Amino acid sequence: MELDAPNVGEIEKQRLQKVIESSFISTYGPQVGEFENQMAAFLGANYAAAVQSGTAAIHMALHELGIGPGDEVIVPVLTFVATVNPVKYVGATPVFVDVDPSAWTMDPRKVEAAITPRTKAIIVVHLYGNPGALPELRAAAKKYRLAVIEDATESLGATYQGQHTGTWGDFGCLSFNGNKTITTGGGGMIIGQAEDRIKHIRFLVNQGRDEQRGYFHPEMGFNYRMTNLEAALGLAQMERLPYFLQVKERFHAIYTAELGNCCRIHFQQELPQAKSSWWFNCVGLDPDCDISALQKSLKDRGIPTRRFFMPLVEFPMYQGTGNNRELYPNAYAIYEKGLCLPSSTINSEEDIRAVCRALRECA
Repeated sequence: MELDAPNVGEIEKQRLQKVIESSFISTYGPQVGEFENQMAAFLGANYAAAVQSGTAAIHMALHELGIGPGDEVIVPVLTFVATVNPVKYVGATPVFVDVDPSAWTMDPRKVEAAITPRTKAIIVVHLYGNPGALPELRAAAKKYRLAVIEDATESLGATYQGQHTGTWGDFGCLSFNGNKTITTGGGGMIIGQAEDRIKHIRFLVNQGRDEQRGYFHPEMGFNYRMTNLEAALGLAQMERLPYFLQVKERFHAIYTAELGNCCRIHFQQELPQAKSSWWFNCVGLDPDCDISALQKSLKDRGIPTRRFFMPLVEFPMYQGTGNNRELYPNAYAIYEKGLCLPSSTINSEEDIRAVCRALRECA
């Protein structure tokens, strides 16, 4: 049984073999552009720029928006650290807000209260594949003239009001790490509607090189290019993406059907008009549950699990000056009793039912 292992097979092998035989294995080759075009078409976006990781995508989005020292960026306190590190990369200050207790995503009321004259952007995180409150957050951004960056690294295939996550903000950021819904081994992508911005990002991620003038670099650039090998793997995964999303949805249906009546277990809730991609199926447990003992019991049965992301203010570089538990009560309550369950599409439906049986017995 697998927690979040990638699902690769013959299609991927064939695509990779063709690229290897073509000799276009590094950062030049047609597969990168084709992958960008296919992803933009799938999402209903105008443009996409392939990069080296989801972290690089967020970094480039902030850089392109001109965010830097003296600026503030609002970030949910409950997310993976890669969401906030790029804010530090550009010299800006992250401002953390608590999350909704049911959706586990950024609370729009907390966001508006955190806006100051120094605020320049909001990073919306669609945690575990569940869309955040996009209409409310975008309205707040418009009211205060802020940029919106979507950390959609976990939510490929998720929608809000029928529109894909990653296409609501100024930029959407995707990840194709090995544990994501589709993988290129690493890699990421920036989604945007403005052609000039995406063209500039493509220029910057290639070391800011003016190829018409040889090795001339009119701007400081970055080595954030996606390789042709990675793009070939991504194209193969795109062929299977509809199947992967169906499997994720089916697993969620099994989990909720089998565990929905367990009074000690509750699930992440979708906001009205939101449709999660269920990248990870996760549960929250009663406050009196010994989560470490539960994890051990499940591990003894061959069932891998993972704790939720730790609130960012627990880390030395982001520790605040106040009482973190009082400032972010929802994030701490969710983290302390949250457990990620096997969600890899390699698993079978019977595997998922076995997890449910074990959880009922152990929890």
